[in-house]
Amino acid sequence: MAVIRGAGQSRRMTQNSQKIRFFRRHIPQFECVPGCHDCCGPVTASSEERAQLPARSEAQRAAALAAWVCPYLGEHGCEVYLDRPLICRLFGTTPRLACPNGKAPAVMIDPRLEEAVYKSLAETRQLLI
Repeated sequence: MAVIRGAGQSRRMTQNSQKIRFFRRHIPQFECVPGCHDCCGPVTASSEERAQLPARSEAQRAAALAAWVCPYLGEHGCEVYLDRPLICRLFGTTPRLACPNGKAPAVMIDPRLEEAVYKSLAETRQLLI
């Protein structure tokens, strides 16, 4: 385990956290259509990813699930965009998860990296957020 030090504190970084950090740095980014949330349905995240998100009550989660949206979808889009789970980051970066509005990064995700992300998701316990 790596030890991260900052602001006088230290914390242990799990192997899965290290993978998430690596993937986040290497999944291409692009600008979405303002106001679009077509890909913001119910999603899963690892324990580490979910721990980075603000708490939502069971009532909030149930209401989001009933509306078939993410509990972090707000009036102006994703309320946790910088901390969004890996699956959300993949949307639009690969033909498997194409943007319904045709948006995409200048260069799509490297297929080997995409497979590594999917493998990691399959090997990691995922929680509905």
